[in-house]
Amino acid sequence: MGLATNAKRDYYEVLSVERSANEQEIKSSYRKLAMQYHPDRNPGNPQAEEKFKEATEAYSVLMDANKRAQYDRFGHQGVNMGGGGVEGFPFQDLNDIFGDLFGISDIFGTGGSTRRRTRAQQGSDIRYDLTLEFEEAVFGKNTDIKVRTYAECETCDGSGSQPGHSATACNACGGRGQVRFQQGFFSVSRTCSRCNGSGTTISHPCNVCRGQGRVVREKTIGVKVPAGVEHGTKILFTSEGEAGINGGPAGDLYVVLNVKEHAFFERQGKDLYCVVPLSFPQAALGAEIEVPTLDGAHTLSIPAGTQSGATLRIKNKGVPVLRGSGRGDLYVQVRVQTPAKLSKNQKELLNQLAETLQIENKPERKTLFGKVKDIFS
Repeated sequence: MGLATNAKRDYYEVLSVERSANEQEIKSSYRKLAMQYHPDRNPGNPQAEEKFKEATEAYSVLMDANKRAQYDRFGHQGVNMGGGGVEGFPFQDLNDIFGDLFGISDIFGTGGSTRRRTRAQQGSDIRYDLTLEFEEAVFGKNTDIKVRTYAECETCDGSGSQPGHSATACNACGGRGQVRFQQGFFSVSRTCSRCNGSGTTISHPCNVCRGQGRVVREKTIGVKVPAGVEHGTKILFTSEGEAGINGGPAGDLYVVLNVKEHAFFERQGKDLYCVVPLSFPQAALGAEIEVPTLDGAHTLSIPAGTQSGATLRIKNKGVPVLRGSGRGDLYVQVRVQTPAKLSKNQKELLNQLAETLQIENKPERKTLFGKVKDIFS
């Protein structure tokens, strides 16, 4: 009569890796097998459970340098030398692998730490949009804003319990924040549904915040907008966001600036640009004109013979440098306007002028500077 045998498969074959495989390759292969054969994904399937056990046993040996050396030299018998078999699973590695796959914090119930979620949680950050006039963004502004957000409950000082009472250990999980149950050949830990992993419950909730530890409240915050800010600038107010939960720190407040457009100024960084019309005599003979700036009217000298489209610079009439010194410049582009209607006298005068001006109406050759300008414009 022959004896029935149940020979174990080669561990490398079980994990479908080469004998020269490194730890990362072994872990990656085991992860795929675990996802495929884990009992949670194959309820009532004993074959899948056996394959899962087989892969786990192979992984526990090949991830242990000493056991792997014994196995490579003596095979399965070498692993069992000295007793203990393969019971010394690398639980911390398994915990890392299964924690993000199945929501399990300690798959085998020993060797791994049961993690408890802390009750204290930081409050959320909040955003406030502040609209500014163009001039307010240039020169700065001090203003107050009102923000409705979660603030710590003053009645219970954020504890969530009535005065004279405090939170107690959850009787469902014994204060651990997790509950353990048996599934197949291993035990599983999951977050306690009663306390949501905090490990405590509030038996006498505060009458004002109803156990939340915080209430919605409107608060006034002073905002100092520095000179030179741009559209989209964010100003941070640390710990002015939502109050934390269960004693956690408050979130932050971000004030986002929305700057309105100006009627005729256009901004590029610290410089301003505008367009001013000129008459033909002013452009030809030269003149002094008043142009607007953010600081008031400014007298600008127009040189004789100024061409339409020419740009003149007025120094230090731009935008102050944010958190720096100095200001940008104002660039004024002049455009010569051609009158649409002329009186009889004006026509006669222009005809007289035309007789003295000899201009060939032929296309002009571009200068090298003009060509380069066109390329980069």
